[in-house]
Order: sequence, then C-alpha cells, then structure tokens
Amino acid sequence: MTQELFFSFANDYSEGCHPRILERLQATNFEQTSGYGTDAYCESAAKLIKDYFDCDDHEVYFFVGGTPVNLTVMAAFLKPWQGVIAADTGHIEAHESGAVEGTGHKVLTLPNRDGKLTAADVRRWCETFYADETHEHMVYPGMIYISQPTELGTLYTKDELQRLRTVADEYHLPIFMDGARLAMALAAIERTELKPTDYASYVDLFYVGGTKCGALFGEALIVSNQLDQMGFRTVQKQRVGRLAKGRLLGLQFLELFNDNLYLSLGRHANTQANLLTQGLKDIGVSFSVDSPTNQLFPILPDAIIPQLRKNFGFEVQGALSGERHVVRFVTSWATRNEAITCL
Repeated sequence: MTQELFFSFANDYSEGCHPRILERLQATNFEQTSGYGTDAYCESAAKLIKDYFDCDDHEVYFFVGGTPVNLTVMAAFLKPWQGVIAADTGHIEAHESGAVEGTGHKVLTLPNRDGKLTAADVRRWCETFYADETHEHMVYPGMIYISQPTELGTLYTKDELQRLRTVADEYHLPIFMDGARLAMALAAIERTELKPTDYASYVDLFYVGGTKCGALFGEALIVSNQLDQMGFRTVQKQRVGRLAKGRLLGLQFLELFNDNLYLSLGRHANTQANLLTQGLKDIGVSFSVDSPTNQLFPILPDAIIPQLRKNFGFEVQGALSGERHVVRFVTSWATRNEAITCL
C-alpha cells in the first residue's frame, strides 16, 4: 500500500532552514564565543544588515522570535499611560495571546483596510482622542504598529508609508514595523516602490524576520538612534528575547545577507504563491483579498475542505454565506513545484 503524499500550506515555518545556514552552523559548531550577541558573528551580521538597509545611524538587536520582539519594543518604548495603534487584524492584536497587553499596554485597534492602517484613519483617531476633554482619563497613543507584509499578505506602498510618516510626526508617534515576512515584501518591490534603503526613512524601528524567511529561528530588530535605547538590552533580557548562544543568530543572519540569499528566499515564496494563485483562478476559485505575497486567502465550498485536508495542511478561517469558507494557504522559501501541482 503506497503512502499518500501530504503537503503543508499551513505556514511558512514548517521546514527547518535553508541548507546554507545549517552548513554555516555546522562549520562553526565547536568554536567558542562570547554570549548574548556580543560575539564577532553578531557584530558582522549587524554591519551587513545596516549596509543593506543603509541605516548606519541605527542599532541592531537579535531576538529569538517575533513575539519577543513585539512585546520588548512595547515594554521599552511606551510610557505606562500609553498604548499602541494597530489594525484590528494586526499580529499583536490577533495572534500573540495578549503578549502586548501582558506588558501593561493596550492595543488601540482601528478597522483595517485590506489589512492596513491608513494615514487618514490614524489622523482621525488622534484628532478625536485629543478633542475629547476627558482624554487625560484614557490610554494615550504612544506608537503606531504596522506589518510589512500585513496579516492578509497585502503591502504598504511608498506613498502610504510617507502619509503615515506625516501623521506620526504630527502626533510625535514612532512607527514600528513588524517585518516577520519582510523578505517577501522586499521581493515585491514592483508593488511597493520601496527599496531596502527606504524603510529606515519612514519607520523608526523595524525588524527583519528570519523564522518565516528561511532561518531556523530569529529576528533582527533595527532601531533608530533618535529613540532613547538606554536599558533596552536589559528589557530584552527581562522579556526573554535574548539568546545566551547569541552567535547562533548572528551566523544565520550573516548567511541570509550573503549573496542576496534573503531576497532570493522571499522571491521563491512569492513565485510559488503566484503559481498557486493562477492555478486556483484557472479552475474558478475566487479570493477574499488580493495578496501579492506568500499568504493566499481563497474561498472554497465547505464540501471540499475535509477532502483537501487529507493531503494538505491549511487554515480554515471566516465562514461565508452559501456554505463557503475563506481558507489560508501559505507558501514558503522551500515550497516545491510538486506541492503546487498536487493541490
């Protein structure tokens, strides 16, 4: 009896990591280095990242994962009376088990527009807040949180970030960009008009995702020196974001930013998603949102979902009329053509 094939489209971190990263880790396995990101590998990786994003006036901090980045940033840069403005679909609101609220800071949600915050909505919210005579009894806005790509796979354009930057400056709000899937955004420059060197001009701090972009684990947070970073590494340790064997993070990012591997992995994930999108459209499947990156949201009849789940992993999301559901398919840096064809 032959075993049926099974392919997972549930997320972009089901696989281990790109082989080049494993080789780099293996080659340096018995070296002894200092801990907590103070080693030469982390120093070299930080320089590569600064060069790539043209942000020498920023600091780079390596983290074990995305949620520790987010809650550490909120804990370190928000005042006790402040919250963070985010789309109601934002990762910190919908998929982090209340981690940010656990730091004592409220997530101030606005309705999303295809997964995004708009400058007009943020300005309207801030105007309403400060126009209220009792606003001193409320949670103040202290930061703007966005994701690139968003939780719906959509992308902020250069114009949209410029507009957000203008509003943020009016209300003295730093912009924090979650880049868990930043490789996929960088690979879709034709949709965003944002070069790597643009990001540091429009946001105050952002992170380069590794976990969902071909690394074993890890993220690299980039913080403008315009922000007061006194005690940040201590807060990072308090929030369990710092790794004792920090060189494991530095080595991975050294390899990711060697010979454009990071960008290449993002392109592969997007290319496979585009193939899957076209294949589904060819058989009449519609989508709930137009995603140019690696997260897809097709609408499927309820009747076929159990059958598909025998051979494919994916998430079932919102129910629609007519016995249909929105589902989520995610491609990755390692998705093979065979998986696309079989689906």
